[in-house]
Amino acid sequence: MLNEKNVRLGKVRSSIRELFEYGKKRKAEIGEENVYDFSIGNPSVPAPEAVKNALISVLENTDPVALHGYTSAQGDPETRKVLADYTNSRFGTALTAECFYLTCGAAASLTITLGALLNAGDEVITVAPFFPEYRVFTEHAGGRLVPVRAAEDTFAPDLAAIERAITPATKAVLINSPNNPSGVVYSDGDLKALAALLEKYSEKFGEPIYLISDEPYRELVFDKDIAVPYVMNYYDRSVVCYSYSKSLSLPGERIGYIAVNNKMAEFSEVYAGICGAGRSLGFVCAPALFQQLIKRVYNLTADISVYKANRDRLYSKLVEFGYTVVKPNGAFYMFVKSPEPDAKAFCERAKGYELLIVAGDDFGADGYVRISYCVSPELIERALPSFEKLMKSYK
Repeated sequence: MLNEKNVRLGKVRSSIRELFEYGKKRKAEIGEENVYDFSIGNPSVPAPEAVKNALISVLENTDPVALHGYTSAQGDPETRKVLADYTNSRFGTALTAECFYLTCGAAASLTITLGALLNAGDEVITVAPFFPEYRVFTEHAGGRLVPVRAAEDTFAPDLAAIERAITPATKAVLINSPNNPSGVVYSDGDLKALAALLEKYSEKFGEPIYLISDEPYRELVFDKDIAVPYVMNYYDRSVVCYSYSKSLSLPGERIGYIAVNNKMAEFSEVYAGICGAGRSLGFVCAPALFQQLIKRVYNLTADISVYKANRDRLYSKLVEFGYTVVKPNGAFYMFVKSPEPDAKAFCERAKGYELLIVAGDDFGADGYVRISYCVSPELIERALPSFEKLMKSYK
């Protein structure tokens, strides 16, 4: 008898992947230029030239046996120290190399962190809309995901709703800012209020509630007056899960890290749990070559001006066409209200105009759709008439 849960996960792709595969098939049928694929968050901007140069330098100037050999289970010590020093200089923290655990991207960071923190039956609160795989990761760790709908007009966390969702079984709150799929950046006030709430209930229940911050889009913020607050400066029992997939346009290379706040009283136990979860899941020694790379390019970001231009163009035209959109401040997603209550039906209608967009249902926000605008500016221009016709079809 096989593990039925995993067989089911293997047979049924996420709605995002299903649409992505449909798009590949449709492009083969009618030509790639005739399909307007906004389904998946695959960066369209190349990695900085310095990334290529650093990789070449590492390959040419490092002993290949050492370069491609095992590192420490939690990652190369020198790389972890570089990351700690950079984080401290940027955010005013006092982290050390022993606070970092290098991973195969943000998915591994989240899976390991949840595996370290959760016991069977523990609850993880997250703000909806949320990345659908949070449910898979949480349930794999024996927990239960508890989505709490964000404020409708802003998609900011609804603190009153979060407070109503907290129970003695709550082990963690999982946030994602800039958010996938809304592009919203949680404010300083949001983080302060959330931290106060978690302090209150940790004390009330006599058990810690942790704050997990999923941050693959931290660097993708387009407006100078918008800053992404660093959770460790607000709440001691915090863990940051980071990935270079989006910031450096390296999604296929799978490199990221977990940073554990050393201000928490039980830091040593939590970090040991991270190491133990990585061991039990087989996530030890992230790709060694890319551990050496990020040590050299940790402070770089791909050219996100293309994403900003895409956002500005698409947002202004969608609003002009009559769509309701909360303007995103970061990431490269736009969350748009469906003109009809059934967002899946809207997405099916959009296919008739060769527009591939994802229903918000799997993100915990029915009635909305996600548009991933990390595409070429030319694709957006070609797609605009179809977006206009689609809206007109409802009038």
